[in-house]
Amino acid sequence: MNCQVHQLPELETATSGTREALQACIHTILFIRSPGPVAPHDVHCESFRTTYTRIATDDNADPPPPSPTDRRRQQMHSQYQNAQQQMQNFHRKPDLDRRVDDAIESFLRTLTPIGPELMAGNLAVSFFERRSKNKLFGLVNQEERVVWEQWILRVVVNNTPRPMGEDEASVIERQRIQDTSEGMLKAVLLKVFELAGSETDHIPPVMYDFEINTAKRADDRDEVYSRVSNLPALINLGA
Repeated sequence: MNCQVHQLPELETATSGTREALQACIHTILFIRSPGPVAPHDVHCESFRTTYTRIATDDNADPPPPSPTDRRRQQMHSQYQNAQQQMQNFHRKPDLDRRVDDAIESFLRTLTPIGPELMAGNLAVSFFERRSKNKLFGLVNQEERVVWEQWILRVVVNNTPRPMGEDEASVIERQRIQDTSEGMLKAVLLKVFELAGSETDHIPPVMYDFEINTAKRADDRDEVYSRVSNLPALINLGA
């Protein structure tokens, strides 16, 4: 199975908005690639004038049953039980939020300096299918992960101090900074929906799972002096 790789536009924010921006991007991807039916829930960002859609479920809700038309999921009881367990990763809100938030914190700790007041890294959201693999003439059964789609997001955190004065120049600069960050976030979200609908033949007709980790770094020659300067001041990433 070939892995479909989607390269998203670069996202640059101040630390004060980094976590929320990453939540918006990741939850949008998980929503459009959720296996099985889900209810949408619109989230209004606090740091950005934008709204994104994520999976909405009650904290203790059971995952929805497989579709009656999905014959492949009903072939064996064990397959159905496994499907239910994997659906919980997407449909149970506490588990989903914890997985996303933990992945974001782990990712932020891997950011590396790329210039004055700048840190960067590549975030990867991967979808994979679990398959059983027999070894030693069928005596040993192992599970392998077959990744069929990956979303790569280049993230830049800008620590350039923002102007704090109330004079006209400072107000204009703060607004320019805010507009720039919001524009980059909206560009990423729009690209997600554009790419999600462009090709769907590679999506497996079985239950699958996801993981979020750090992808390979981009070419260093593309990192330096290509950032938007003078973004809002940052808080400590390790806090």
